[in-house]
Amino acid sequence: MMQGEGEAASVTNGVLQQTRNPKQGGHRATIFIFLMLGLENIGFVANMVSLVLYFLYVMRFDPSGSATTTTNYLGSVFMLTLVGGFISDTYMNRLNTCLISGALELLGYLLMIIQAHYNKLQPKPCNKSSCVEGGEALMLYASMCLLAIGAGGVRGSVPALGADQFDQNNPMERKYLARFFNWLLLSITIGASLGVTIVVWVSTNKGWDKGFLISMLCAFVGLIIIASGKSFYRVRIPGDSSLSRIFQENTNELYETRDQECGLGEVQILHTDQFRLLDKAAILAIGEKPRKWGVCTVTQVEEVKILTRMMPILISTIIMNAAFAQLQTFSVQQGAIMNTKIGTFEVPPASIPVIPLVCMSILIPIYEFFFVPVIRKVTGHPNGITHLQRVGVGLVLSVISMGIAAIVEVKRKHEILHNGNRISLFWLGIQFFIFGIADMFTLVGLMEFFYSEAPTGMRSLSTSFSWLSLSFGYFLSSIFVELTNLVTSKITKSKRGWLEGRDMNNNHLELFFWFLAILSALNFANYLYWAS
Repeated sequence: MMQGEGEAASVTNGVLQQTRNPKQGGHRATIFIFLMLGLENIGFVANMVSLVLYFLYVMRFDPSGSATTTTNYLGSVFMLTLVGGFISDTYMNRLNTCLISGALELLGYLLMIIQAHYNKLQPKPCNKSSCVEGGEALMLYASMCLLAIGAGGVRGSVPALGADQFDQNNPMERKYLARFFNWLLLSITIGASLGVTIVVWVSTNKGWDKGFLISMLCAFVGLIIIASGKSFYRVRIPGDSSLSRIFQENTNELYETRDQECGLGEVQILHTDQFRLLDKAAILAIGEKPRKWGVCTVTQVEEVKILTRMMPILISTIIMNAAFAQLQTFSVQQGAIMNTKIGTFEVPPASIPVIPLVCMSILIPIYEFFFVPVIRKVTGHPNGITHLQRVGVGLVLSVISMGIAAIVEVKRKHEILHNGNRISLFWLGIQFFIFGIADMFTLVGLMEFFYSEAPTGMRSLSTSFSWLSLSFGYFLSSIFVELTNLVTSKITKSKRGWLEGRDMNNNHLELFFWFLAILSALNFANYLYWAS
């Protein structure tokens, strides 16, 4: 890619070292990114909370089947952010990765619109756990794959593109990095709020095809906006990733470039004895000249070690995201059999997450402008609290949220089974509200932590680890559901799993929520060990 006018640049291991054009980067450049992610999330988050109903009522899955299909899809999306991050670090710049991924996402929406519009492309009712087969299944899973690849690529590249607009070597710009991630979450939250209200209402009342169409149009406009800001971006030129060469072997001694061979601004990292298995990538045979794809430098190997050391923090947030997945699946199914009316207006059950989203939209500016300055005076930390403290607060709140979810389910079942009353859908708002605040702390904390701690040449990949935690959480959620049914069907007197069957009033969802609450509490203790 050509540098902007007035820039002097050199490329070392794919890192753009340059004298910045004053017209590029900074807050102005991030406006395009905020708008793009906000628009793209209108459809994405609407699908996050409503696809479980689409699979249940249109694609004819049973409740547990629709829940696991949804979590498997979302897990795939966030898993593929890792691929998007790796590609944007290594093969193409972050902007181009975003544009190509966005085009694939649009194609996926198009297939979803066609299948949702024509009844002959949908399965007929049956008594099996899944009624989708043949060409119907092929079209459904092809569209979901395209959506997953596209949405994953966007999330793997765009946050790092935005963070690149602030130079961490400049003290004035470095302090704006935490603020960028807060505003990034705010843009996502505002888009999500519009999605779970307008798009979900349209999908459930006017037709799923119309809801998917709105999602596609919003994503398309978002792509146009982020592409139009190209001249304002500071763009990192991609290059070889040390991760892609870490399994190479040579013999005799570790190789490092001499100081005079280093590119402008490149920092060498001294060798450490930890994870010595990785050192073999930097071994250079005696008398052999270093060559591309032949050997890594010590610095490149140490960069990978840095990422490896951050893994326990990532792993410690997976349980929280597995619990979060239940609120997007089983809690939405709960809402479908609760009292959904406000006067004469009927609220779509999948719109209940708008409660935490609206609250987050209010709380993020309060956090940025009031909480951080006050806490900064106490702690002396420029961001008020550290990245890891933010994550810890989120993990504690997730335990509380799952406990409340269990209590609400006990109340719901008691009222319907003993009094014949359907309690209000808005009882679910309590657990969603608390988990929304937890997500505000944890997601931003993780993104800032991984971006700040990562080597320059691996920041897209590292930032993607925040989404990777979500991916593992969704997949783990599916495993928990299957294992819970498997185990409890053998130990209960009825020989029926806690989550089996289509009638949720005969299930034991409350026990499953208590299980997740206890597991989340144990996970927090594990997190404290690694964070300390």
